[in-house]
Amino acid sequence: MLRVGAAIAPGRWQYRSIFTSATRRERIANFEAYWAYSVGHDGEILQNQKDLVKKRDTLADFQAHPVRSRRPLADPTRFYRNHVIMRDDPRTLDRKTLLLTFLYKFARHEYVGISAAWGRTERITESTSMIAKIGLYHLCEEFSHMRLFQEIFRTLHLDKVEWVPLGKWMSRMYRLFPLFPEAVLAPPAFVSELMGLSVYQHLDGVLDDILDDEPEARERVRTLLREVMTDELAHVGQRRNFLGPLGLRAAHATVESMYRAFFRDIPETKLLFNVEQMVQDGRRSTTAAFASLDASLRAPTMYTWLSSTGA
Repeated sequence: MLRVGAAIAPGRWQYRSIFTSATRRERIANFEAYWAYSVGHDGEILQNQKDLVKKRDTLADFQAHPVRSRRPLADPTRFYRNHVIMRDDPRTLDRKTLLLTFLYKFARHEYVGISAAWGRTERITESTSMIAKIGLYHLCEEFSHMRLFQEIFRTLHLDKVEWVPLGKWMSRMYRLFPLFPEAVLAPPAFVSELMGLSVYQHLDGVLDDILDDEPEARERVRTLLREVMTDELAHVGQRRNFLGPLGLRAAHATVESMYRAFFRDIPETKLLFNVEQMVQDGRRSTTAAFASLDASLRAPTMYTWLSSTGA
């Protein structure tokens, strides 16, 4: 997916690890390319709405042309009883319900995190730095993802899904997290983005099996999910550009522990996915892995700002 050096045979690609070092000049250039790509892809910021112009229009189009599964869940009450906290034995839930309770729990962590970060944002002015603008843009993208997730739930006839705050201590941790210096914040923030992309890839991989009897709903869920995946792919490259050599080593060293700790807290994970494979995918993350994503998730303009993730 990334640019190669022409070090190997013509017409062949050489892929590099996302944990490869990059110079400061390369990273600055990549921030500028990322900003240009983002505004071109998703439009201007609507700060009062926590939204972006093209994201708003995309969601409106989905809502104007709704798709609903032929049948609701076998027992929707089991979703609502277990989506925040798993109260039943997860092994007794059908796989559609497991998929949706997992998605809710994962997205809920994102919602709490971005809500805490939003509380520290300031309005964009002419003096706002490139990094600050990118940070605000990133948050608006994440809020748009929450709306897309709710559209996924509605596709399966779950119309009463609301984002519930995490417990007191976990909520406090998310509020404190943005206060750390960037040098401390950058490695776990990068791994979090990498983990998000891993999750969405594995979710995409089980849709054919779990929603095999709902072809229309399955394709709508996949389309909505890939709207999110496109941004997550971009976010991995964007967060990568905050990392110098030390931060890069710290991020690589914490991939396994962060993945395992997070997924341990969501009991559905091991019933839906191969957790060991997810951990190994994160540890071995290369640009080749990103290249394997459907081409519709990528744009040529991504190549430049992701190029710092190579070799």
